[in-house]
Amino acid sequence: MSDDRKPSRPGGKPGYRGNRKFAGKPAPRRPGLPPEGPVLLYGLHTVEAAFANPDRKRLKLHATENAQNRLQERGIVIDVPVEPTMPKALDRMVTRDAVHQGMILEADPLPAYGPEHLSGAKLVLALDQVTDPHNVGAILRSAVALGADAVVTTERHAPEEGSVLAKSASGALDMIKHVRVKNMARFVAEMTDEGFGCIALDSDGAASLEETPFTDRTVLVLGSEGKGVRHGVREACGLTARLDMPGAIRSLNVSNAAVLSLYVARMKMGL
Repeated sequence: MSDDRKPSRPGGKPGYRGNRKFAGKPAPRRPGLPPEGPVLLYGLHTVEAAFANPDRKRLKLHATENAQNRLQERGIVIDVPVEPTMPKALDRMVTRDAVHQGMILEADPLPAYGPEHLSGAKLVLALDQVTDPHNVGAILRSAVALGADAVVTTERHAPEEGSVLAKSASGALDMIKHVRVKNMARFVAEMTDEGFGCIALDSDGAASLEETPFTDRTVLVLGSEGKGVRHGVREACGLTARLDMPGAIRSLNVSNAAVLSLYVARMKMGL
């Protein structure tokens, strides 16, 4: 077995899911988990969610006057120093083609959430070495939309909490627990001991996901494109399931597979 080292807003919009439902105070970020310094969060939805998240320590907002007005119109209380900044100056703070929409928030990385913060969770999505931040960001967004309680990745071979991941998640990074673990197989075994049913998605799964028995507490495990869920993690899960595609293309991008898997899981679990 390999060792993979490495909010709720008062008066908010319907469907907004914050962090208050989880018990326990988040631990300080463990040394060695990137990034060590402040992160730059940009774009309206990403910045709005960061202001609404009580676990996010915000430092400074760089924004145009129009962007400040947009945030205030959406009921956001700007509780950090604001540095009025022209669009071209904002362009220089981020990568080329980054759509900042006139606002960049300097903030500390989120605390290091661990399995101990999954108390009360029903549906958890685990990603075994999915490395593309765009895919992981899209999965975080889908997980929020479909009512998952947390997304779990490994400390290594997974994207760091940075601007690209946050932007791809379009605010979801601050709306759901993103738990990092050192060893995915060990995490699955621990969750099994806690009473979760753990299902690995695999093209050669014993049954379709629709035919697979679910418990009232479930961990769905998806692997990287190409390699899929690693052998040791599949063994720890016990159950494997496949997504049967009726069309000419028989496989899905991992972010699309996550959406379909979560939807089926909710139907099977009666959530």
